[in-house]
Amino acid sequence: MPVLVMKFGGTSVATLDRIRRAAKRVGREVANGYDVIVIVSAMSGETNKLVGFVGETSPLYDAREYDAVVSSGENVTAGLMALTLQEMDVPARSWQGWQVPLQTTSAHGQARIVDIPTDNISAKFGEGMKVAVVAGFQGISPEGRITTLGRGGSDTTAVAFAAAFDAERCDIYTDVDGVYTTDPRITDKAQKLEKIAFEEMLELASLGAKVLQTRSVELAMRYKVKLRVLSSFEEYDPNAGTLICAEEDIVESRVVSGVAASREEAKMTLTSVADQPGIAAAIFGPLADAGINVDMIVQNISDEGRTDMTFSCPTDQVKRAEKALADAKAAGLDFAELIADTGVAKISVVGIGMRSQSGVASKMFKVLSEEGINIKVIATSEIKISVLVDRKYTELAVQALHDAFELDKVA
Repeated sequence: MPVLVMKFGGTSVATLDRIRRAAKRVGREVANGYDVIVIVSAMSGETNKLVGFVGETSPLYDAREYDAVVSSGENVTAGLMALTLQEMDVPARSWQGWQVPLQTTSAHGQARIVDIPTDNISAKFGEGMKVAVVAGFQGISPEGRITTLGRGGSDTTAVAFAAAFDAERCDIYTDVDGVYTTDPRITDKAQKLEKIAFEEMLELASLGAKVLQTRSVELAMRYKVKLRVLSSFEEYDPNAGTLICAEEDIVESRVVSGVAASREEAKMTLTSVADQPGIAAAIFGPLADAGINVDMIVQNISDEGRTDMTFSCPTDQVKRAEKALADAKAAGLDFAELIADTGVAKISVVGIGMRSQSGVASKMFKVLSEEGINIKVIATSEIKISVLVDRKYTELAVQALHDAFELDKVA
């Protein structure tokens, strides 16, 4: 039988009624001739509650025990989903990560998938099981301990299973009905996309679009897993949602497919840095060691052997970045001061059509200029242009760019 992977997020399994609704969708796919692997998240709010319990019990917790606690939410959902399917006369059983076994690294709380052997689940499919309900977000380390994959890890689990079992498709059920040209909460002109390329979705996910975890899109692109994002709250429609696929599966590439905004950005500037070989490594090495997610980097023109170095990072990492650079300065890193601007937002336009179409940057900068929005930092890639602006202009910038690139006309 062909295999279909279906992933249900926390809001889709938040109550027993919602689990029953999700189970009906699974039963329909079984009736359509699929063996189904269902990946489930914890019921909405459960993971936060478990994380809170750990924090209250042990502020300086053992990461191995943290994983043992927070992974339990997915186990509950998997068991309830399997029971619900059995009540519908659909042969199903639940699987925890160690039972598959989903093998991971030993990095507790942020483990990465190493391998998913297919033998155990495939053998059960051969014996008549029609649905394997797998607890997402979790695996087992080489030491035999339970591990978790980080927030949003159930998306990654689903894509990894689709790749391992050569699934026909991986359906991600969530509380939105697809991928939009921008955040519908910012502009009511946002349009749902029928298809979007892996590269575009990866950029949008990394730039603030919270539909999918970035790692899951990277994995899908690497193994060419077709993803479909759709709502678990709408009536069944075989053509619903947004298909995330290879560029060659899209008949005509749009110049710009979407506008993304991330408000949780900070601009960090080191002034009067010694302009000499190795200085960039001396700055960004300590930041990497501290786990700082550096994004945009700009170096000013050197003047009398000194320069300024600016980079962006998430606002919740500013304190760690400041400490890492203060320690580096104490150890000999030559700069005058570090200035943090936590009142910025990152605005980005994304589209695979940029590869063959010129003038996108010029148009973007002109639009922002006409709205009186000053650009603080610019960064580009083959299919993306990002700028940092004052956070108070986030909505205005997104709306103006969405209109300028006529994304309300995207089908």
